[in-house]
Amino acid sequence: MSQARERDLGHRRSALHAPGTTVFVGARRLSEATINIIDYDAHTLREIQGADVSACLERIGMDTVTWINVNGVHDTALIEALGDGLGLHPITQEAIANTVQRPNWEEFPSYAFAAMKMLDDGGAERGVKIEHVSLILGPTWVLSFLEDEGDVFDSVRHRLRTGTGRVRSMNADYLAFCLMDAVVDHYFLAVERIGENVEIYDERVLMNPRPEDIHEIHRFKRQLLSLRRAAWPLREVVNAIARSESELLDSKTKVFWRDLYDHTVQVIDMVETSRETLASMHDTYLSSLSNRMNEVMKVLTVISTIFIPLTFIVGVYGMNFQYMPELHWKNSYYVLWIAMSVIGIGLITYFRRRRWI
Repeated sequence: MSQARERDLGHRRSALHAPGTTVFVGARRLSEATINIIDYDAHTLREIQGADVSACLERIGMDTVTWINVNGVHDTALIEALGDGLGLHPITQEAIANTVQRPNWEEFPSYAFAAMKMLDDGGAERGVKIEHVSLILGPTWVLSFLEDEGDVFDSVRHRLRTGTGRVRSMNADYLAFCLMDAVVDHYFLAVERIGENVEIYDERVLMNPRPEDIHEIHRFKRQLLSLRRAAWPLREVVNAIARSESELLDSKTKVFWRDLYDHTVQVIDMVETSRETLASMHDTYLSSLSNRMNEVMKVLTVISTIFIPLTFIVGVYGMNFQYMPELHWKNSYYVLWIAMSVIGIGLITYFRRRRWI
């Protein structure tokens, strides 16, 4: 299902229910939702795979930082159970289940909610996979909701498990930063891969344009449009976080949020640069085809111009008049060939001097 189709379906479903009603909007990607927990502090770490709601609620409120990751937002009963247990507003629960909404940032008295788009670059064959991600930041916990099992948080998990970096010694807001930073880092990978392909096709279109190149250009345009829709609102989200005065955000992490804002701006600049290159590539493709057609027409015109006087001569002496004195000359045939050759060679020489051929 296309993104435009999903958005229309999402608006239609939302219109059928009262605000705050948890209704799943999107394409279901998992048969069953799963919960994974990472509970840590500077010295200890504990992981729970396949946890349930009660296990999640038991870890909340301890002296450790708890990361609860939920794969599969189609399970609205699970979202409501976790949301009610953690005191999430019904509007937040509705936003978690709506996978087609725009990235945004909302602050509540006891938590903050962030929605964004996660990009997974599958290469030239599969393209860019876009997945909706919801993050809820509490005083000592972070709750993340994903549509599918695959994500871009492996680097964060590695740092947590090995104790490298500063994430184990920081508060929950730094964990939220690390997760969003991992999302933005994969924006760079996707944009760079598309940018490299755009450069390759730009040279190809300039040297040897082919009809199938226009389809690749439009495919790159669609991918960059999806990236732009994800990156532009995310810049506003990160800017709002960097300027926020919420007690959930430690003053020590302000500089990290500002750095993340710079990264989102860089991603947007790269996207816009690639879009401008694609726009010029489209014009280059059309210009190359036009130039090639002009070259063909020029050759045909030169050939026609050379044969026009020769055709005139042949046409004159091909007329069926009874009295044409040249027809009775002994060497008229050879003289005519010589005259036609001189005319043809003369025209070719003239065209070469004028650099028309």
